[in-house]
Amino acid sequence: MLILLPPSEGKAPVPSRGRALDVAGLSFPELARPRLALVDALVGLCSADPDHARDVLGLSPGLAGEVEVNRRLLTAPARPAADVYTGVLYEALRLDTLPVAARRRANRSLLVFSGLWGMLRVGDRIPPYRLSGDVVLPELGTLTAHWRDPLAASMATVTATGLVLDLRSSSYAGLWRPSGAVADRTVTLRVLQERRPGDPTSRSVVSHFNKATKGRLVRDLLLSGADPKTPAQLLKTLATLGYVVEPTPGPSRKPGRAHPFDVVVADL
Repeated sequence: MLILLPPSEGKAPVPSRGRALDVAGLSFPELARPRLALVDALVGLCSADPDHARDVLGLSPGLAGEVEVNRRLLTAPARPAADVYTGVLYEALRLDTLPVAARRRANRSLLVFSGLWGMLRVGDRIPPYRLSGDVVLPELGTLTAHWRDPLAASMATVTATGLVLDLRSSSYAGLWRPSGAVADRTVTLRVLQERRPGDPTSRSVVSHFNKATKGRLVRDLLLSGADPKTPAQLLKTLATLGYVVEPTPGPSRKPGRAHPFDVVVADL
């Protein structure tokens, strides 16, 4: 099973020492050219005019220091992506505390989609950076357009068999969308809070805290060692792990579309 994750806006501080970025050493080396094009464009933008760069990147004055972080992309020490991403999902996932077997499963099954790197494995060494998925870079345009073809080619190989659990947020789901037979093997999850137990009418979509629920769910899957092959098997696995998961209400799913499920929680 593959589990697709978004990155996080929150990043660990730049390390004081360590090897710099080696683009050729990242997973999926066929993505090196579009990665380098983005790195060059981002470094150039942040080096030429910091104020303009802040506007393009959508940064508040309090985040002006992120422009300098981007300017140093090629020279800053790099560390595993698992240690760089520090947002809510990754805090709940706690990759650094997984036992050895579960960490190996994480290295094999987790793919992080990123506006800058395309996709990564959690062991890939990267420097901290700031580039949201909806940014439009002056030289290259939208990140979705930049990554559409390269990721389609890479993902055709990666998703040739097996189940795909897609937990990406909307900004990163556009970088690659499953279709055809792959979509038939893909599951998406929405998190709902049921404020009155047993009353489906009291359910509402969870926004910020859905990331924590997804992080805990991925952690539990990795610890369990389960490897469901179909959406139905995934439902059974999650139920065994204590999660309430149901098909999302609505029209019947059409072939070539992902299977949408709801994770129902009482507490956040």
